[in-house]
Amino acid sequence: MVALDLRRLRFLRELEERGTLAAVATALGYSPSTVSQQLNLLEKDVGAALLEKAGRGVRLTDAGRLLAGHARVLLAAAETAEADLASLTEDVRGTVRAGGLQSAARRLLVPAVARLRVEHPQIRTEVFELELEQALPGLGLGAVDLVIGDEYDGHPRPRPPGLRFIDLYEEPMRLVLPAAHPLALAGGPVRVADLRPDIWVASAEGTGHHAMVVGICRLLGGYEPDLRHRSNDADVHFELVRAGAAVALMPPLTLPVDDPALAVRDVAEIALHRRLVVAVRRTPPAPALTTFLAAVTDQARHLAAAHPGSTTRPGARPRRTRN
Repeated sequence: MVALDLRRLRFLRELEERGTLAAVATALGYSPSTVSQQLNLLEKDVGAALLEKAGRGVRLTDAGRLLAGHARVLLAAAETAEADLASLTEDVRGTVRAGGLQSAARRLLVPAVARLRVEHPQIRTEVFELELEQALPGLGLGAVDLVIGDEYDGHPRPRPPGLRFIDLYEEPMRLVLPAAHPLALAGGPVRVADLRPDIWVASAEGTGHHAMVVGICRLLGGYEPDLRHRSNDADVHFELVRAGAAVALMPPLTLPVDDPALAVRDVAEIALHRRLVVAVRRTPPAPALTTFLAAVTDQARHLAAAHPGSTTRPGARPRRTRN
């Protein structure tokens, strides 16, 4: 009888999903040599070649693909068993690994961590700053337990099978201009169409924020924005705006409080929104994850109460208005 090591099976499953030993090592926090060693040991366990050379890398053999398919089922079953056993104890304990983009990590995940340290000290929490595109593969494979990403009107994100998505928070987008910008001086809403001459800043190419900025300039202004600056750090956006070097379109959760160098204005042509979405696996959650998610949801309610125009209603739809 073959004794299968679940940890080694996870390495194989990760390789099937990510394609290279280096990518597996990065995702799991090991060196490539350690990953290779564990897969070699797995081959000895099962008595079959699981990998074969492919150029400078490796690929799965037929046996490797077959075992990776079984690994997917076994790892999911192990996770379900752990959740069921944890539910039998009165004390909520376990590890929750949560990832999210910068504003979600700062305003939702960190407060939830602080709350659980007091109310449930037996729960170990780990927080990672991750964009949704980076985090979903790790979520599906079990490297992360919960991810908060964002979606913008007109730019839905992919929703891979095996994951459950929960609408958490919705907020209106705001234009951020230098305080001395001519269009900011009037104090009212600003037309995106009138910002055609300006330089823009957005998140990195391939992110939802980048696609939203480009898409809204095309839709409302009929132009390609002069998008010279790209950063996933909101503070970099605001520094560029303060310097008079860019304009930005940002969600309120990222905005600094009462900054006289920045003019925050509504978009005149349309009510544009961002939604924060929680993604978890479809397998039954462990009590620790359920407790952490409840803390995150409570924090979202507090934020919505403090930010007019924001809501925590699941599935809230954007309101479109035209002047």
